[in-house]
Amino acid sequence: MFEFLKKLVSNPKATKKKVTPAATPKKPKLKATKKKVTPAATPKKPKLKIAKPKKEKKSFFSFTEKIKKGLTKTRENLSTQLTDLFKNKKIDEVFFEELETILLTADVGIKATEILIQQVKLKVKEDNVQDESKLKAILKNCLAEILIPIESSLKINNNSPFVIMVVGVNGTGKTTTIGKLTKFFQNKGKTVLIAAGDTFRAAATEQLSIWGERNNVTVISHETADPSSVIFDAVNSAKAKNTDIVIADTAGRLPTQKHLIDEITKIKRVITKCHAKAPQEILLVLDANTGQNAITQLKTFNEALGITGLVMTKLDGTAKGGVLAAIAKESPTPVRFIGVGEGIDDLKEFKAKEYAEAMFE
Repeated sequence: MFEFLKKLVSNPKATKKKVTPAATPKKPKLKATKKKVTPAATPKKPKLKIAKPKKEKKSFFSFTEKIKKGLTKTRENLSTQLTDLFKNKKIDEVFFEELETILLTADVGIKATEILIQQVKLKVKEDNVQDESKLKAILKNCLAEILIPIESSLKINNNSPFVIMVVGVNGTGKTTTIGKLTKFFQNKGKTVLIAAGDTFRAAATEQLSIWGERNNVTVISHETADPSSVIFDAVNSAKAKNTDIVIADTAGRLPTQKHLIDEITKIKRVITKCHAKAPQEILLVLDANTGQNAITQLKTFNEALGITGLVMTKLDGTAKGGVLAAIAKESPTPVRFIGVGEGIDDLKEFKAKEYAEAMFE
């Protein structure tokens, strides 16, 4: 036994069997692929669309054609009804009653319609008119006579800056009108500054900023400031920089809300404190689609502020183009401009004869 152990210890070849441990299965390497993670798109604010300026030839004919195009709906409505009237009626009292209805549906208004009917009756009797085209010519001439007293272009005086306070109900197109007015005055060689005084409507300042960029003019605005202080700052800035014209936007007011109308009179007082001769123009923007309601708005704003001029917008989208005749007879106020399209050059100075021509071509 001892001999055996002695041999075992002394034998160098007697080594332990190397036990190879079972290979631990390797974890498969995860291939790190960079996955492009697209962050959830933040909903973008809808861009305010403003019609691109359209090039047009500067001539008398292009001007007249533009107004005719803008009054297409009114003209087609009147022409269709007059044609039907001539087909079915001889010119007598019943004829004139129906003609009266046609004019009223075009929002010519009661007073203006009565005058037109009286004048047409006289002309028809004098000239023994039995033809539709001759009747249209008579209506056109009589309408022009009614409209001529309210044709009055805006004159910029030398009391610089010339401050135009733009007022009106929301939705009439005040802000867009300001953008187009800016372009109009720039074409006349005037420098313009815009005051974003409609601090109540979220999109108003943004919309004016777009117009400011397009026309390359400064827009004075404060996000939370009182409208009066914004316009005050704008007038002072214009005085310091010798800017010719300040166009001041104001928040839309419903004529039935007296407390809001009172607030807008405060803006007028603040402007006068800053510039004794201002505002030189208080421009009321009216939407032709509102028809006779435009006269109600005019009367209310006029009582509160003393309206000096009108802009009638959206004439291209209505068949009620006769509303200017109603204004001429019921609340005569100078009409400075009419809007006959969406383009930057589609704000035109009001011309009575061209307007009447466009209604009864």
